[in-house]
Amino acid sequence: MTPDRAALALLHRLDPERAHGLAIAALRAGLGPRGGPLTSERLRTTVAGLELPNPIGLAAGFDKNATALAGLAGTAFGFIEVGAATPRPQPGNPRPRLFRLTEDHAAINRFGFNNDGMDAIAARLAGRTRDAVIGLNLGANKDSADRADDFARVLTVCGAHVDFATVNVSSPNTERLRDLQGAAALGALLDGVRAARDALPRRVPLFLKISPDLSQAELADLAEACAGVDAVIATNTTLDRTGLSSGHATEAGGLSGQPLFERSTRVLAQLSTLLPEMPLIGVGGVGSARQAYEKIRAGASAVQLYTALVYEGPRLAAEIATGLDRLLARDGFDNVAAAVGTGRGDWT
Repeated sequence: MTPDRAALALLHRLDPERAHGLAIAALRAGLGPRGGPLTSERLRTTVAGLELPNPIGLAAGFDKNATALAGLAGTAFGFIEVGAATPRPQPGNPRPRLFRLTEDHAAINRFGFNNDGMDAIAARLAGRTRDAVIGLNLGANKDSADRADDFARVLTVCGAHVDFATVNVSSPNTERLRDLQGAAALGALLDGVRAARDALPRRVPLFLKISPDLSQAELADLAEACAGVDAVIATNTTLDRTGLSSGHATEAGGLSGQPLFERSTRVLAQLSTLLPEMPLIGVGGVGSARQAYEKIRAGASAVQLYTALVYEGPRLAAEIATGLDRLLARDGFDNVAAAVGTGRGDWT
């Protein structure tokens, strides 16, 4: 057994949230992979004006409080998203709130936007390295009187220190948050966030993260409302529990990992037909180069992952990037952009 696999086996003997905290601490201590983003002529790409060394990103939720920025910058990821950040600190939901579904290579979480608040997170982002592409997931406080305004407030405080910002209206763990995905509510929310963005010293691309549980009609309405954002992240976690084997399958919260791959990829492909000119970022069940490639061929300009790290460790990003380069070469693509959407028909 390699040292990496031994470390993973040890972490899996611990409570999942405690294990996650130790992984963050290890990155802060410089114990993670080093060398920075893996890149090549095939892997370099531009998404929403951001020049990425490779299209493999770390999804929000891993480093909620932006405490491991230097360590994450040393990994092979082409871009990193931290948060979600809310205006005021909040503890989130009671523990236990994170569950490994080992048999399904999945996880369920019901964290509820636990974070240190925008002021603390902004201070950490201000000291970040500029050698990495780092974005922030924007959230709303659970007890906020105006959740739509919360997103704009976080962007106002943190926006000068990030390369992109994501409006997260798709977490299933804050009551009624997903109601903001309706066309009218979303349009008003995005108007406020864009106004906050336009007041920043430089333009920050705005992303929107959506749910995989939208109907085709809801997805069409959402596509019309989000025409003013720079990219859409498809998708967040799901409430669906179809086909799970783990004893934790009935836990409340959002499901991520392998069981989400097909559902999220179909939503991605459908959205790419509704928004053919908009960059999409594919998330949900990415655990291999083949799955990253499938997302790209379904319509994603880049992908993100998180849950697969629980089972494969932080070196997975390099393995996926290397494998993706080989797959692109095998199929005659000179770059990532040339492959985007070439397999959409397999998913629609």
